[in-house]
Amino acid sequence: MGITGGFGFPLGCAAVVAASIGADVAGATAHPLYALVPLALVVVAAAATTAPAAAAGIAVVAWAVDSGFILGREGHLLFDTASGRAALVLGAVLVVGLLSRLVVTAAVRARRRVHPRPHRFVASVPSPRTAGQRRTDHAASA
Repeated sequence: MGITGGFGFPLGCAAVVAASIGADVAGATAHPLYALVPLALVVVAAAATTAPAAAAGIAVVAWAVDSGFILGREGHLLFDTASGRAALVLGAVLVVGLLSRLVVTAAVRARRRVHPRPHRFVASVPSPRTAGQRRTDHAASA
């Protein structure tokens, strides 16, 4: 149900960069919430589709991009109230995404236990019989 961490982390980081650029164009430097919402959407999508460690890494990268480039324009990480709030929001979104993935996975497994997949029947062709076996079968049926 997901993307492996080896692909999920780089794809998530690219999505974080794209979301932050889009938010910056939309005016996120004046309104930091404009950047936090798309970054939170990227984190929750990553948590629902990739490995938990990769999703946690994506959340950290999202916080660093928000703190360094949206809240602080020079690329230096800021440790203030706004960056702390962003860390809490991204951490909460990460937990919600991971929990939703667990719930969906448990529901799918429970459904498979209740409604197992039907068995596939494989057509088999009998092995060729020797002339002696054919005579014996013909004599038995007569």
